[in-house]
Amino acid sequence: MLTRPTLDALLARYEAMAEAARANDWDRLAALEREAAALRDTARLGADATADAAAMAALPADEAAALRTGIEHLLALDAEIRTHADPFLASVRKLLAGGRQERAVRNAYGALAP
Repeated sequence: MLTRPTLDALLARYEAMAEAARANDWDRLAALEREAAALRDTARLGADATADAAAMAALPADEAAALRTGIEHLLALDAEIRTHADPFLASVRKLLAGGRQERAVRNAYGALAP
C-alpha cells in the first residue's frame, strides 16, 4: 500500500526529475527514475488490492485527501517530465534509425571508397 512517507519520497524524486527534465539533464533524470522505480516497487511489494481498499477506507478523511492530492501532483509531474523527455527520445530514435539505415546501406552496397 502506498503510505504517506513513500508518497513523499516519490514526490521528492519526481520534483527532482522534473527539474532534471527542464534542464535537459538526461543522465540525472535516468538515475532519479531508477530511484523512483525502486520506491514504486517497494510500495507494490506485498500489495493486496482488497486489503489496500479496506485500509484506504479506514483512513481519516484528511489523510485520504492528502494522499489523493499527492498522487494527483505526482501524475502532473509525470506529465510535465514527459513533455520534456518525449521530444528528446524522439530525436534519439531518429538519430539511431539514421545510423541503422546508413549501416544497412553500407552492408548492402559496400563502402564507397575511391
